[in-house]
This record gives sequence, structure tokens and C-alpha cells, in this order.
Amino acid sequence: MLQLSLSWLGLGPVAASPWHLLLLGGASLFLARMLAWIYAFYISRRRLRCFPQPPKRHWFWGHLNIIQSNEEGMQLLTEMGHHFLDVHLCWFGAFYPILRLSHPKFIAPVLQAPAAVAPKEMTFYGFLKPWLGDGLLVSSGDKWSRHRRLLTPAFHFDILKSYVKVFSKSSNIMHAKWQCLTSKGSARLDMFEHISLMTLDSLQKCVFSFDSNCQDPQYMCGGWKPALERWFSPVTLGGLGIEFRLSLMGASPLMLSHLAGLGVVFTPWITVWLFLRDDLAQLPFLTMCIKESLRLHPPVISISRCCTQDIVLPDGRVIPKGNDCVISIFGVHHNPSVWPDPEVYDPFRFDPENPQKRSPLAFIPFSAGPRNCIGQTFAMTEMKVALALTLLRFRVLPDGEAPGIPGALPAGGAGAAEGPRASGD
Repeated sequence: MLQLSLSWLGLGPVAASPWHLLLLGGASLFLARMLAWIYAFYISRRRLRCFPQPPKRHWFWGHLNIIQSNEEGMQLLTEMGHHFLDVHLCWFGAFYPILRLSHPKFIAPVLQAPAAVAPKEMTFYGFLKPWLGDGLLVSSGDKWSRHRRLLTPAFHFDILKSYVKVFSKSSNIMHAKWQCLTSKGSARLDMFEHISLMTLDSLQKCVFSFDSNCQDPQYMCGGWKPALERWFSPVTLGGLGIEFRLSLMGASPLMLSHLAGLGVVFTPWITVWLFLRDDLAQLPFLTMCIKESLRLHPPVISISRCCTQDIVLPDGRVIPKGNDCVISIFGVHHNPSVWPDPEVYDPFRFDPENPQKRSPLAFIPFSAGPRNCIGQTFAMTEMKVALALTLLRFRVLPDGEAPGIPGALPAGGAGAAEGPRASGD
């Protein structure tokens, strides 16, 4: 039998069983991989020393302790953007460095790189797979290329022309409800609820050729009443059954929102924020206002990429291969070195008669590069139609004070006071 010498441990020779050899081999493999990972991490960290990072880094949590998903967090992002004008390093925990890019010149090498060089970073996008599967938003490689190639003709400008009537019809349904609510003068509305239903209605008609009548509460309630009675019947459902079905009902809007994905799902948020002045004679001005609102309140504040090879930045610094980076759309849109007085609402920044010398990547509400939003023209057209018709028929006023934190959105949708527009108004 094979003798295994353990003299280096101060022990005599012992018989080496297969299990001992397997355990020794596994431990050696684990140790080798651990040493390789430590070496790679050390090299990567050494190459990242050229990038500044925010203070107050925790030894274990990194910068997670200063990142918050609320108004204070948005305020902190704004302050960080004013301090770090191009790129800085953040640590998500003790071993996960992420570079945050917030200047057009620095995001260009990443966004304009081929999809194979800077694919989507799946640590974040992987959370969407249970809802979206391996669709256009999450997929990569040949599958993404094939899906993109098949879907691109469906969003051609000539095809979108036929959708204008659909957008108009869905807006008319919403406005008919508003006319009833404002028949006595004015009314307060949950704009997010109404505009979300209008957007969902348009999307179903355009993409699925299906009229769900989702904007008609009588139609929806009438059809669902028998089903709801069965669903919540105490005879057929126990407590767990009710809880389970409630969870399904709570999940359904989320799933529908993700199905709406191609840049359209966030349209209701943007439309809620557009309380514009009463000048519809010039559609270019309407477009300017929409773009300025998208700049101030981008529907997605950041996107992430994984660098499969070294990417050289304009100042000579290098994003090492294997590192993840975040393109901060919010940071680019609020960068004072790109946009003077970035917190001021000024539609004339986008005046076509007075073009500014800015990078095309200074305004990226729908991302840019090979993986930009395929439905951005669809979303912009829908917003223009809905806003033009709304401002033609109603006076729209903010209900109370808007949140003071830049980029913050109201938790339950923006309330508003609505009144029909008089003929001489």
C-alpha cells in the first residue's frame, strides 16, 4: 500500500487511502485558486489606486453605508457628482470595487465599445432574469444580437407613424375620465395611476394588438367581479391561499412593467413631471421641455458594464480587465462641468436654433452605444402626443410643493389639480 510521508508535520508515515488523497488534492486545488484570486485582487487593486474614492470607507461594508435609496441618497449622488466630475472608485463591500463614470468623455470608451468588450454586468442585471427570462434587456452575445436584429424593424420610424393614432386614442380615453372628474370645475388626481394605465393601454395595443380596456374601471371590475368573489371566498381559500394570491396580484404590475421594458415602462414617471407652460404652437418647444425633464429626472439613473479587456480612458488611466463600472446617467446629466446650473430647469438648453457645443453623450436618458434603448423613439412619440393633447385640453397644476431633492420622485405619484381649458384660455 502507498505510504504517505507526514514527516514535515512531525508525524510518521501512514497508509494513504484514496479518501486521504482526494482530500489532499481538493485542499491543494482550493489553496491554489485562493492564492490566484488573492494575487489577481491585489493586482487589480493596485491598478485602481489612480482613481479617487469617497471618504468614510468602512473596512467591511465599503461605501455601502453611505448609499441610500431615498431622497438623501439622491442628494448625496448630486454632491458626489459635484466633487468627482469624471470618474471615481466605490467599494461595494470589502472585495468588490466599482468605477462610477459621470462625464461624457469618460463614458464614451465604455458605451461605444463593442458589446463583447463591455457587456452588461450580470451581478445587477441578473436580478431581472426571474421576471424577464433571457430577453433583450438581459441577454448577451449571439442571443442578444439575434433578438436585436429581429426587433429593430418593429421600431422603425415609418412603423411608429401608425402608432400616433393609437397614442391619441389612449390619451382620449384618459381625458374622457378627466372630463368627468372635472365637470364641476377642478379635481385632484393621482397622475401616476392615470398615466400608467394610459401607457399600458397604448403598449398593449401597439405591441400585442390587444385592447384590454384597462383604462375603463367599470369594464375591468365587471369582468373580474365573479373571479374576485371566487378568489377571496373563505370557503375555498385559507389564509395561506389568500396571502399567496395577493402576492401574485402584487407581482403582476411589476411583471407587466418589465414586459413593457423597451424604454416605455418609465414613460409615466417622466410625463408626471412635465408641468409645462401653455404654449402648444411650437412642438419644438414641447420637445425641448421633454428633453430637459428627461435630463433632470432620467428614467434610469445608472447602467452597469463589465470590462472583458482593458479600456483606456481619455486621460490615460485604464479600467482593468474584469472590473465592473457604472455609467451614472444621473451624474452625467447633473455634471456642472457639462451643464451650467444643472439643477435649474431650462428647456432652452435643447434649442435647435442655438445648438450648444456638447458631446452627444452629455444627454443619454435612453443609454447609448450598441445596447441603447430600442424603444426610445416609441417613448418620445408617446410622450409628445399625450402631452400635446393634455395641454390642449386642460390646465395642469402641481398639487402643493414638488420635492426639493433633485431627481427625487413622489412615492405615490404626483397629485395635480386639473381643470378643463376654456376656449379663450
